[in-house]
Amino acid sequence: MTVSAPRPFGRALCAMITPFTAAGALNPDAARAHAARLVAEGCDGIVLSGTTGESPTTTDAEKSALLRAVRAEVGDGVPLLTGVGGPDTATALRLAREAEEAGADGLLVVSPYYSRPPQAAVEAYVLRVADATGLPLMVYDIPGRTGVRIEPETLLRLAEHPRVVAVKDCAYDLLGSTKVMARTSLAYYSGCEELNLPLYAVGGAGYVSTVANVVPRQVRAPLDAFDAGRPDEAARLNGLTARLTELMMASGLPGTVTAKALLDGGPVREPLQPAGREAADGLRRAYEELLAA
Repeated sequence: MTVSAPRPFGRALCAMITPFTAAGALNPDAARAHAARLVAEGCDGIVLSGTTGESPTTTDAEKSALLRAVRAEVGDGVPLLTGVGGPDTATALRLAREAEEAGADGLLVVSPYYSRPPQAAVEAYVLRVADATGLPLMVYDIPGRTGVRIEPETLLRLAEHPRVVAVKDCAYDLLGSTKVMARTSLAYYSGCEELNLPLYAVGGAGYVSTVANVVPRQVRAPLDAFDAGRPDEAARLNGLTARLTELMMASGLPGTVTAKALLDGGPVREPLQPAGREAADGLRRAYEELLAA
């Protein structure tokens, strides 16, 4: 039952946290150690400076330093993508060029946020970024954060650009995603943890997971079982992660906050606040129950 979807960046990708020191500075040593663990425990690739990586509150210099540190740790065999989107085109273009110089293998390009541009403007923005470097793009469709959906018809047009190769899908529209996959060669990566297996089963390429920061093997296991021709086992394994996924991603706290509550990743940057004691205790219980399952 192995799927034939394109996988330009692998199948199991982690949306990595950005570790900070106790004083709030970037912690390259912790970033290297965490990236090495992710790869050792089954992540095919890593996405840096995305939503989970607290990209709105890290500087350009920190983004480049993080990328260089992780690249030095994992070598050239692990695909590294870095988030380069922003509220304006000039910022996205600058970040894209800096990412290429720092050694990225691909760019995660979120649609412009806050200004809520129409679809023609979103399309022009992505194409400007695609033309700014020689790197392939993963378009990040997350209307819950940006305020703007990248509509299926827009994605169909963007797919005509040779460097627009993938989508991180957080639109919660499985039918729309299926339609685009049927008509293009875009690699669809689930950005919604609860849709990792469903999207994969209808032709998705894999996932970009926040929960994988904490339990990379367990997040990957359902896809391994599905590829091995064991869909019932895939469903069972997927169910085992449900409680932790719910607490990490649907409890009212951002995934960055919940991931760092379970990891030695240092503090989150304001305006985010750390998880409270009750939430942290619940996360820890769910984590330990999953490991014991």
